[in-house]
Order: sequence, then C-alpha cells, then structure tokens
Amino acid sequence: MQKKSKGKLWGSAMLILVLAMMLTACSQNGNNPPVNQGGNVQTNNEQSNSNSNSNVDEEIKPEEGAKLVVWESKEQMPYMQELAASFEAEYGIPVTLEEVAGGDQGGRLATDGPSKLAGDVLTLPHDQIGLAVKAGLILPNDLYEEETRNTMVDAAIKASSYEGVLYGYPKSVETYALFYNKDLVTNPPTTWQEVVDFANTYNDPKQNKYAIMWEFVGYYSYPFIGSFGGYVFGDENTDVSDIGLNNEGTVKGFEFLQSLKPILPMNAGDVTYDVKAQLFQEGKLAFNIDGPWSIAAFKDQVNLGVVPLPKTPDGNPSTSFSGVKSYYVNSYSSYPIAARLFASFASNKENQLKNFEMTGAIPANIEAGEDPAIKNDPIISGFFEQFQYSIPMPSVSEINSVWEPLKAVFIAAWDDNSKDVKQLLDQTVKTIKTDIDSK
Repeated sequence: MQKKSKGKLWGSAMLILVLAMMLTACSQNGNNPPVNQGGNVQTNNEQSNSNSNSNVDEEIKPEEGAKLVVWESKEQMPYMQELAASFEAEYGIPVTLEEVAGGDQGGRLATDGPSKLAGDVLTLPHDQIGLAVKAGLILPNDLYEEETRNTMVDAAIKASSYEGVLYGYPKSVETYALFYNKDLVTNPPTTWQEVVDFANTYNDPKQNKYAIMWEFVGYYSYPFIGSFGGYVFGDENTDVSDIGLNNEGTVKGFEFLQSLKPILPMNAGDVTYDVKAQLFQEGKLAFNIDGPWSIAAFKDQVNLGVVPLPKTPDGNPSTSFSGVKSYYVNSYSSYPIAARLFASFASNKENQLKNFEMTGAIPANIEAGEDPAIKNDPIISGFFEQFQYSIPMPSVSEINSVWEPLKAVFIAAWDDNSKDVKQLLDQTVKTIKTDIDSK
C-alpha cells in the first residue's frame, strides 16, 4: 500500500475501464469464454464435447511439461524467489517471476490475459474480483476448495468468493489500526475522548504538531460509518439495492466526525499519506491511523506501538475495513492445474509464516495466525485485535461506484463542519445509485 491512497488501490481506474470494455464486448458476443473442469478456455465447439459436471480425479496431476509465470509486487520478490525455488524442487515445475505492481495486476490481466501474455498466477485485492469474474478472467478454486475452506479464516474465504463461488487462495489479511509514538505517549488511548483530551494539551499547529491524522478516503474513514450503524451495501455488502450511506447510523457517525475538526484543524485534502508519514517520522504526530504495509517505513525511525482504533463515544469498538489478498489463477493459463497447485502451495501454513517472517504479511491461515511468532509480536498483535472488529470491503463490482463519491462527502463534511450531514449523504447516495444504474 506503496499504499498511499487505499481507495484508489482497491479500485484501480485502469481495471475498471478495461474490464468495462471487455464486459461490453462479452455482452455483444453473447457470453464469456466457457471454462472446462480442468480450467482450459474452450472454444464453442469444444464446449459441446465436455461435461462441466464431471468429477475431478482424486489424484491431481499437473499438465506434462508445465511451466508457470507468476506475477508479484516488488516488495514480495525476495520471499517469492524462495517460494518458487521450493515449489520447483518439490514438484519439478519451473516458475518464472515477473515483477508487476500490486495495483496494476488486475488491469494487466484484463489486457494481457486473452493474448496469453499474463502470469498464470497473480495476486488481487478482494474488491477487484467481482469485475474479474464478470470478465471471465479468473478460475474458481475448485480442486483445493475444501482444503482452503477448512484452513483459512472465515473472513478471508468470504472475501475471496463471489456470488457464493470461491475463487481465491488467501495469502494475507490486513486492516489498519492506531500507530503511536511511545516517546510521546505513555498510555495509548482506548477511546476517542482520550484522543481529544491528549490533543488539547499536545497540538501546536504553528509547529506542525498534531495528535492524530488519517486519510479522508472511504477506506480509512469507514469507522465513522460502520462503527455507528451505517454500511455501504445491505446483506453483508452484497445487496447493492440497499445503500446504507445515508441511514441514521451514518448520519450520527458523520456528525461525530465533524465534532473532531478542532483537534485536526486542517483541510482534508492536506492530510495525505506523505504528510502524515513525515510528521510521524519526525516525532510531531503522536497517532497515525495506518496499516501493516507501513511498518517498514516507521519501525527504524519511531519507537512504534500499535493498538486497536479508539472506541466510539458509546463505547463500541471501531469497525474498520479489512482487505484480503489472495492468489488467483488466470483463466487463460495454458497450465491451469499446475497453476492451481502453485496457488495452493503458496498459500499453505508454512509459506504464510515464511511470508510473515520475510515481509510482515499477516497470515490468513488459521493455524499460522495462532503461531507464537504472530501472537507474541507486539506490533502485529495490534492489527490482529483490530481485525476481529473489521469487515471485508465489498467485493461486488458496484463498489467502484462508491469510492469517489464517498471520498468527496468526507471532504465536504470535514472542510465545512457546518454543512448539513443528512443533505450531503442523501446527495451522495443519489450519485452512487445513478452511476450503478448507468452500468
């Protein structure tokens, strides 16, 4: 997250545009390329000769002569090099790694998949899979479904599924929490009132000293919705006809947000990732709402602590958005069984613990999460505690109609805290519905 704007990362404009074009083309052609039970993309002639309901052989055998290309981001490369070597040593299948930024893999798959230039296995954040599924770009996790469901945390399974079908092989989970500088804060706050009390004695805007900062985008600001009874979509973020961004709970949350303006007297657009990161590193920012992807940026410069987000005035835990990263198999892969095998291997307990050891990625595997290396880590344990109060970001494709209007209303409500919240939110929901209906 490289994660400077989470809303943008989880809904890449490139991915939306390219997949929208592909969906239009698919609708003109009648349907997406069908896929057989082995995962090979079929022609219409081949489809008539296959039985999509036939059982998978008990012994899963990769294709003869299989060789794989795996896409991965720069920060994961040292770990992936060890993983690829272990996989080849065990299964005799060579793996070529190609560096592709995490936020670019979905868009690249849309353009390079049909032309056979994409990786056989790639990583996607879970809110992108709805678009990828609709465009026929990824294969279901069918051969290893039972094993995956039995070994991964439930939130990761839900987040890696679309319309009840499991597609992903979860590799890591993440949410944000409250970073704090132990040199500035002896006892970290557990409530927003404690944050306010601290700010009243610490803040000095002329010296660029502030108690707390977070980015005013839908991802980081969601606690002011979900913690107060609001929501994005109904039925666990699957019912797009039910938008809860202007209900009583969301209004209450936004009004509370406006009440915090005195402790952060800045316009929302001025609170960027770079600004708050620099102030935190310089010892001028006491509390920074951020995620595990930023640990490396601070751990050598700040006496760092991490705790759950402050509780609401009603004493409720703050509800954060969580994300799940999973491996996915390219539906255009020439070696779909070998690719499935790699995705399953890469996401097992041992390799998730290795990934944590080398990169700090928080495991999605249940047993890995119980490992002392995770539970006894004073930094990661703070994220784990917050994760239990989180909800996965919506994975339905309609979420891409939400991010920009939601960011805009957070900025509007914060920059002028005299504005009527209900009117702002009603207009926001109207904008979102119009955009959804137009697609």
